[in-house]
Amino acid sequence: MTDDARLSHPIPDPAPGPATAAPAPPPADAPAVVEVKGLATVFGKGDEAFAVHKNLDLTVQRGEILSVVGGSGTGKTVLMRHILGLTQPTEGSVTVLGEPAARLTARGAASRVGMLFQQGALFSAFNVRDNIAFALREQGTLPQRLVCDAAMVKLQMVGLKPEHATRMPADLSGGMIKRVALARALIMDPPLLILDEPTAGLDPNSSDDFCELLRELHASLGLTVIMVTHDLDTIFALSTRVAVLAEKRVIASGTPQEVAQVDHPFIHQFFLGERGRRAMAPAPVAAPASPDTSKDD
Repeated sequence: MTDDARLSHPIPDPAPGPATAAPAPPPADAPAVVEVKGLATVFGKGDEAFAVHKNLDLTVQRGEILSVVGGSGTGKTVLMRHILGLTQPTEGSVTVLGEPAARLTARGAASRVGMLFQQGALFSAFNVRDNIAFALREQGTLPQRLVCDAAMVKLQMVGLKPEHATRMPADLSGGMIKRVALARALIMDPPLLILDEPTAGLDPNSSDDFCELLRELHASLGLTVIMVTHDLDTIFALSTRVAVLAEKRVIASGTPQEVAQVDHPFIHQFFLGERGRRAMAPAPVAAPASPDTSKDD
């Protein structure tokens, strides 16, 4: 928890079971994959200048699944763009895998960071296999046959079948689009994965299935994950830690249960509103079946 954390009202433990069986946190001495120090982001000039971030600090350790939450306009997307090296902060530093984030766009970015966009962002003119293989093919270092083989491995890794490889994005369900986009993000075996609203637009069953897939891949591939999401079920299902953006900085950081107890208006509204309490409420225990008292004729 951050120094700003002030305990509020106690909350119920989350419901047991697969929907909330979040991965275990990494060891305390796990190395940092992302380090953000003294970050300030200012847009505009003169009287029209406004700050999105000020004195923002954030560290993401290897093996974490960190959920970044915050209200509209708190700079979640801007922070992700800084981590990806797409934009430069006004002040402060952003280090990814031991190097300045700005170098990610210079060489080998896809081999270090995978990105899953909210709506998948598949290339509509490419079939599934070619979408997955895109970054590897663009690198131009492998024969076409090996590129296709690698794409097929990732296709099956995310739970899709070989016959899906030739389908076009327009022929895919929402859940399948998410899986193809995830396979594309993983094609270069990056150690860091960034997810933008990974379960947005999915029905509850598809959302649960996708969370389970992410848990399995996190464990089997040793991924570090940064996730921007507003979905409380996803937060409790996947997060080893939550960072809350408000007041231009990270105001609270800890497990979902710890963060939910911080006394702050946004956290009250987000975690302790009706949806939040429903997500954290213990699952109802099914009543035992009544014994069959009927007698044979």
